[in-house]
Amino acid sequence: QVQLVESGGGLVQPGGSLRLSCVAFGRMFSINLMGWYRQAPGKERELVASITRGGSTEYMESEKGRFTITRDNAKNTVYLQMNSLKPEDTAVYYCHVKNDVGQQYWGQGTQVTVSP
Repeated sequence: QVQLVESGGGLVQPGGSLRLSCVAFGRMFSINLMGWYRQAPGKERELVASITRGGSTEYMESEKGRFTITRDNAKNTVYLQMNSLKPEDTAVYYCHVKNDVGQQYWGQGTQVTVSP
């Protein structure tokens, strides 16, 4: 059984910062891709950022320069540093991993609210 445990969400004022963390527990094939998605009320889930085992990254265009994704392969952990947060960044953020045999797992989600 694979479990993803997220942390770091919360309430922050516009312009503030948050750092999300996600740890993958359990027996699994080697993780290739790790990433973060988000879903705002009434909207579809969308990719925020992803990172491969080798460190190649991909970002949503609106997040480039504000968000940074990193990972610690030894700890099966992925991080999302979010700076200069805007109200439109408010959403539930989900951790996502994909292993070398194509299996995918999701975290339970962590709420990020950006409000004065």
